[in-house]
Amino acid sequence: MTVSEREPVAVSRRIAAPAADIFRILADPRRHTDLDGSGMLRGAASDTVVSAVGDVFVMRMHYPPHGDYEMNNHVVEYEVNRRIAWEPEAGRGHPDTAPGSTAPRSWGHRWTYQLTPDGPDATIVTESYDCSRAPQDEQESMDGGRIWVRSMTETLERLDVLCARQRGQHDSSKHGST
Repeated sequence: MTVSEREPVAVSRRIAAPAADIFRILADPRRHTDLDGSGMLRGAASDTVVSAVGDVFVMRMHYPPHGDYEMNNHVVEYEVNRRIAWEPEAGRGHPDTAPGSTAPRSWGHRWTYQLTPDGPDATIVTESYDCSRAPQDEQESMDGGRIWVRSMTETLERLDVLCARQRGQHDSSKHGST
């Protein structure tokens, strides 16, 4: 089987929070640095919450070989409280946008979050990364996307902690703090 025939890489985690609470976090680029398991995000350059396919949100990034740059993330799937996906494209400061660069700005990568309710107050969150449309050499250099499994696992762990923290704040405000 070639790399391009592989399924997207996916990591799932059951989070004790309703899908709507989780989706609200995922649709808000300003919250992504709280979740980032890769350590590459530096903050949202745009502050608009994603609300539809076609939206674009910009994230500030840092990757040592490239330094500081931005990524323009094009929302390609959007189903409220169920699914959100985007395809990144090189933005300001990225080497692929430098004058004279012949590199493509978009590489055929897709990040997706699928939310599946698991009872009234829990959700199975699946983060997937699909690079099957990227050039073959790039797919191979990323082991078909498997290089991201650790970061994806950390992202879902952080999302779980964030939801638990919010749940705790909501519970203490509902019952009064001591």
